[in-house]
Amino acid sequence: MKSSVLRIALATVAVLCTGGMASAAWEPVRPVEFIVPAGTGGGADQMARTIQGIVTKHNLMKQPLVVINKSGGAGGEGFLDVKSSVNNPHKIIITLSNLFTTPLATGIPFNWKDLTPVAMLALDEFVLWVNADKPYKNVKDYIDAVKKAPPGSIKMGGTGSKQEDQIITVAVEKASSTKFTYIPYKGGGEVAVQLVGNHIDSSVNNPIEAVAQWRGGKLRPLCVFDGKQMAYGDPIADGKGWKDIPTCKSQGLDMEYLMLRGVFMSPKATKDQVDYYIELFKKVRATPEWQDFMKSGAFNTTFLTGADYAKWVEVEEKRHEVLMKEAGFLAGN
Repeated sequence: MKSSVLRIALATVAVLCTGGMASAAWEPVRPVEFIVPAGTGGGADQMARTIQGIVTKHNLMKQPLVVINKSGGAGGEGFLDVKSSVNNPHKIIITLSNLFTTPLATGIPFNWKDLTPVAMLALDEFVLWVNADKPYKNVKDYIDAVKKAPPGSIKMGGTGSKQEDQIITVAVEKASSTKFTYIPYKGGGEVAVQLVGNHIDSSVNNPIEAVAQWRGGKLRPLCVFDGKQMAYGDPIADGKGWKDIPTCKSQGLDMEYLMLRGVFMSPKATKDQVDYYIELFKKVRATPEWQDFMKSGAFNTTFLTGADYAKWVEVEEKRHEVLMKEAGFLAGN
């Protein structure tokens, strides 16, 4: 009798222990909202929907991943939504540099520290583009032409105002002692179309936003705003690939700019919840679809989590504050 009782007791303990271990690791129990603080068709939206497709195709989550665009107020709508979703691990957000620029430019009550860092997925490059019909073969040719033109008569197109593209434009002006008229558009796709149509003279689009026009012989890349040349060598146009584009620094424009493509969660997320998404994105990064996406967009594939990610974001926030102050873009300026 005693042995039977003992066996039952031990079995009960085993069940409780097994149950305890199984429940220790968190996973979503309802659909996860993947917030994009930008419009449809742009780089962040493309990346979010690529991730959504990979997760669905490879059954990487038991629950659906639902992409939702909240672009109002230069992305402030999306950031404030996630900030207000305390203790809601079923809401994550993909970020770009408006993580810094939007609160600095608008003064909205938001800071990246209001959210929970998950992972840097990649860094997005910026390229100086001109119309392929124009005679400019390198940065010097173009900057010389800008200097010879009446101040402000040369138009630089970009996405949004007081955001990455305009910050880069101001930095180019300072580095080259030139003056552009900056023309804001809703997205990088529209910017590329406007440059093809000669409605603007140049742009600083991400690779993925202008690669189709480069491949079609309509646009020409002059330099990349990175400290090193891109790693992708497959030919795209005229036998040249991304790795053949020189750095802007090597062409006399002494500046660099890379844009964050990272993920944050709502406030007060637990370690188990963060770890779940880190593991999810590691699985995403291991798929051939992700590798193809990185290659097609010529992304810098740096991946960071934890303290390294938070430290990188903190440094970038300070850098953006300096850049925006110099450009006169801070709220109240």
